[in-house]
Amino acid sequence: MKLLYAPTSPFVRKVMVCALLAGLADRIQWLDSAAHPIRRDARIAAHNPLAKVPTLILPDAQALYDSRVICEYLAHLAGNSHLFPAPAPARWTALTRQALGDGLLDAALLARYEHTARPDDKQWADWRQAQLVKVHAALAEIEAQAGEFRVTDPSIGEIALGCALGYLDFRYPELDWRVHHPRAAAWFAAFNALPAMQATLPHEA
Repeated sequence: MKLLYAPTSPFVRKVMVCALLAGLADRIQWLDSAAHPIRRDARIAAHNPLAKVPTLILPDAQALYDSRVICEYLAHLAGNSHLFPAPAPARWTALTRQALGDGLLDAALLARYEHTARPDDKQWADWRQAQLVKVHAALAEIEAQAGEFRVTDPSIGEIALGCALGYLDFRYPELDWRVHHPRAAAWFAAFNALPAMQATLPHEA
């Protein structure tokens, strides 16, 4: 398998964490790319019409995207029942927490792109602030649920939330989110110490 990735993408990090926890990382060839919200990378577009990472290319040349699909595929391939629990309340909880983490990331990325991808004269401060409101609302919900989160045998929900909080540390240190979210901070300290999280810390290319 081949994975088109970018080292700073939190959605790629989700996939990499899942691959490590599922014991499949050594079966994946990591292919660097130049993913960008405006400039299309032809190497990605050849396999994914959205030209976004992560994109997983299977041995038969079939392409899978986005991170939600790839993570579930890897869990299925490995026979891992913790990442995506069988249909039951635990599954819906895991998937909803994944949606919460992904939603936080979507808002954080849009807020960042407003400053980094748009020309100064086209930036809209109210739009960026609206995205940050979503980030803070997501943090409040994470804080409310943090006592239920797992560190051992985590589900895709914990992985998505961990990658989301790690992205805030990486791109939004000024938010200092731990100050008002002590339970989330305590869980993240333990979760982020996992080898799979430490091996996938984001970095500039």
